[in-house]
Amino acid sequence: MKKPIIIIILILLIDQISKIYIKTNFLYGEEVVVFDWFRIHFIENNGMAWGAEFGGRTGKLFLTVFRLFAIVGIGYWLYSSVKKNAPPILIVAISLIFAGAMGNIIDSVFYGVIFDTPRNAVATLFAEKPYGTLFHGKVVDMLYFPIWSGDLPSWIPFWGGKPFTFFNAIFNIADASISTAVGILIFFNKKAFPHENVEKIGASETTLAND
Repeated sequence: MKKPIIIIILILLIDQISKIYIKTNFLYGEEVVVFDWFRIHFIENNGMAWGAEFGGRTGKLFLTVFRLFAIVGIGYWLYSSVKKNAPPILIVAISLIFAGAMGNIIDSVFYGVIFDTPRNAVATLFAEKPYGTLFHGKVVDMLYFPIWSGDLPSWIPFWGGKPFTFFNAIFNIADASISTAVGILIFFNKKAFPHENVEKIGASETTLAND
C-alpha cells in the first residue's frame, strides 16, 4: 500500500494547498490570465458536477454523506486490488479516484466551519465567524481552460449562431485527479482489467466452438 498512499497524499496536499491559497488570496470571481487558454478563476459550488445544486441544505447534507459512504467503498476497492496483485495501472487509477474524492469531501465537510466569506475581501482560514456548518462546506474550484471562444456556425441545430466556449468548466486538482483516472481506465482498459478481458475472449471462443 506504500505507493498508493504516496499518490493519495501527494494529490491531497496539492489539492488542499491550492484551494487554501486561492480561498485566502483571491476575491470570489477574481481571475488571473496565465495564457489565453488557461486562467485561474476562483469560484465555489456545493460539490455536484458542473456546479449543479438540488434540495438546498438537506440535499447538500445527503450529497456529503453519500460521498463519505462512497469513499469507504473506493478505499475497499483499492485495498482488495492491492491484495489481489492487480495491475499497477489499475492501482494508480483507483488511488487517483480515492484522492480526488477525498479532496472534495474535505471541502464539503470542513470548509464551512473553518472559512468565512466576507464581502469584498479574501476569506480567513480558521475564522471566528465561519460561513457554514459541518458537512455544509462549499468546494473550491479555480482551473479554467477556455481553449476556444466564439460564435458557433449558424448551420448547427439549436446552438447555431450563439456564443460558445470550449472548455467552459471550472474545476480543481481533485476533479482533475478523478478525470485522469477515468481516462486511464477507458484507454488502458485491457491492461487494467486483464482477467476480465481474458474471460470475455474465452467465452467468445467457447460460443464459436459450440456454434
